[in-house]
Parts: sequence; structure tokens; C-alpha cells
Amino acid sequence: MARSLRILLLAAAAAFIYIQVRLFATQSHYTDRLAQAEKSENQCTSQLRSLIDQVSSQQEKIVALEEMKIRQDEERVHLKILIQDLEKRSMQTLVNNNVVPVAAVVVMACNRPDYLQRTVESILKYQSSVASKFPLFISQDGINGEVKKKALSYNEITYMQHLDLEPVRTERPGELIAYYKIAKHYKWALDELFIKHNFARVIILEDDMEIAPDFFDYFEAAAKLLDNDKTIMAVSSWNDNGQKQFVYDPNFTYWDDWVRLKEVHRDRQFIRPEVCRTYNFGEHGSSMGQFFRQYLEPIKLNDVHIKWNSEDLSYLKEDKFLIQFGKDVSSATPLHGSDAALKAHNMDADVRIQYNGQEDFERIARQFGIFEEWKDGIPRTAYKGVVVFRYKSSRRRIYLVGPDSLSQLRIQAAAPHLTTEQS
Repeated sequence: MARSLRILLLAAAAAFIYIQVRLFATQSHYTDRLAQAEKSENQCTSQLRSLIDQVSSQQEKIVALEEMKIRQDEERVHLKILIQDLEKRSMQTLVNNNVVPVAAVVVMACNRPDYLQRTVESILKYQSSVASKFPLFISQDGINGEVKKKALSYNEITYMQHLDLEPVRTERPGELIAYYKIAKHYKWALDELFIKHNFARVIILEDDMEIAPDFFDYFEAAAKLLDNDKTIMAVSSWNDNGQKQFVYDPNFTYWDDWVRLKEVHRDRQFIRPEVCRTYNFGEHGSSMGQFFRQYLEPIKLNDVHIKWNSEDLSYLKEDKFLIQFGKDVSSATPLHGSDAALKAHNMDADVRIQYNGQEDFERIARQFGIFEEWKDGIPRTAYKGVVVFRYKSSRRRIYLVGPDSLSQLRIQAAAPHLTTEQS
């Protein structure tokens, strides 16, 4: 009996000890988990406080940025007023109230300070004596610091800056974005000068051009034509085929379908000189030197000072020019055949060669070395489809005549037998 009781007591003691051990182990486990939970809670609390601090800091920054924006807006308004005031003062300095300006002259610039300096120095060489008639502007596209510094260094010039940060969307894949940016800059600058400053006329120069001695006389005389003949869209100082070998007479000017898109020119023409009044020296630019060596570098810049205001330019009125130009084309000896260029070499008189469409024109133009480019059915420098240039710097003229040119010039085609004899 006593033995059984001891066994029961031992079993009970063992069970008690086992239960105590399990309870202790369980208690230790939960104690550890509680400690981990407390640690996690402390970490969460710390992170929450950190986030609260960050949010608070960001809110302070947002408030500071909003205050800064308000100050910048206020400064921008003040700067705009200041710029307008400076422009007004500059305009008052540049424009003599007793002289009505012939035209504003604007140099379109972007990121070539060395080119800009060369251009401005060329302009000022001849503009100083007529500054009140031709107030000078520089319009910069973008934020190039060197260009802005250079432009602002000239007291004689009003500075304008075009800023456009909107992305450019081209009409067709592969088109140069630069040309779209240039077009937007031109539109903005012309609006500034025509609308804001109320100029009646504007002369546009690029930042890689030198001008001829009679540049301003030429445009002053041409302004009268522009005002009196609404069929003239504009006056140009440039001849695309003005290379040394294709020009002769610095006094002569022509009509030119220079803007060739029909929806733009609307049957209006340009006046352009035989010998260029500007020279483009910019080999490096948006066009990446296209055509420079072949067509631009050999251009002849006029070096004779023609007194254009003393010249009789009545021959450039539409009715007179059409008649006289038609007579000149009609009196030229017609040449035919694939060797027409060779035949022209052996002639001692003006000649005309008919082309039949773009491909034929390009073939003939290539033989002489003139511009082959063609747009909207019109080759460069054409008037009524006729491209005229001098032959090897002589008095002789070569007329490349389109399929409909004679009828447009009111010229009756020569009889077949006569054409055969002359060819």
C-alpha cells in the first residue's frame, strides 16, 4: 500500500514538474514574442514619426516653393514691365520721330555668337548713316548665353528673345525639327515687329550673312514698288543662281516666283536682284552645310554702290515687266535637243531652251550647273516658269523655258520650220 502510494506521488511529482517545465517554456516563448512585438511596435512608431516628420518637412518645402513661385511671378511681372520700358526707350533712341522708318531690320540668331558678330559688323558698316530709316533688331531663339551677351553688347540694337519650350511635332517622319523651330521663331519675331512695334515693313537677315554696300539703298527704292504694286509679295536681296559665273549686271532686277507654294504666294511674286545684296557665309547651321560648297560659297556679293533712288525702276511694274521680259525671251534664239547646252556654248546671242517637266529641267540645269531644286511645279528663280541666268559672266542670257511659259508671257510660238532653221 505504502509502495503504491509512493509510486503515485512520484508520478504526480513528475507530472507536476513536466507541467511546470512546459508552462515555463510556453511563458518564455510568449515573452520572446511579446518582446519582438514591442520591438516591432517601437520600430513602427519610430517609422511613423519619421514619416510624419518627412511629411511635415515636405509641407514646409511646398509652402516655401509656393511662396517662391509667388515671388518669381511678381519678379517676372516687374521684369516684363522693365523689358517693355527698355524696349520703348530703345525704340525711342533708334527711331527718329521726324523720320518714318523704311523698315525694321531683324537679325535672326540662335546659337552662333561668332557668326552673329560678323553679321552685325557687316550691317553696322553701312547702316549707321541710315539708322533712323532702318532700326536694327536681334531676335534670339533660345537661351544661348554667349549669343545673348553678344547681342546686348550693341547699343545700336534692340534685343528680343523668343522662348518656346513646347515639344515640336513634325508633319512627316524624318523631317528636321530645326526647321519647325526656325519657322516658329520667324512667326514670333514678325508678329513682334509688325503688330507690337507697328512697323510697315521688315527686312529679315540671318546671323550668317554679310550685306552689300548698296543694301539699304536697294531696299529703300524697292519699298516704293512694294507699296504701289500689290502683285509683289516681297523684295529679296538674294538670287539662288547668283554664283559668279551666272551674273553680270548689278543694276538689273527680276520678278521671281520665290515662294513657290501656291497656297502661300497666291499669284504674287518677289523682286530679286541679278547680283546678290547678301552673302551667306554660314557653312555650319541647321541645314548642315547642304549645298554650301556648290551653290552658296561661289555666290557673288555686289561690291558696287548703286544709287537705287536715282534709278528708274518703273520697268519692274507688273505690266511693263511682263511685256519687256516676254520680248526678251521671244527674241532669244531657241535651241533644241539633248546637246542644247553645248549649242549654247557656241552661240553669241541670248538663247532659250525649253524643258518639259521636272526631270527634263533638272537634266538641263545640271548641264549648266545652276540650282536643280524644284518645288510645287516651280524651279528656283523662275518667273512664269522661265529661269534666266548669264552665261559665264557675260552679257549673254540663257532662258530655260517651261512648257507653258510662252503662253503665260503672251508669246506666240515660232513656226516649226523657223525653229528648225534656228536650232
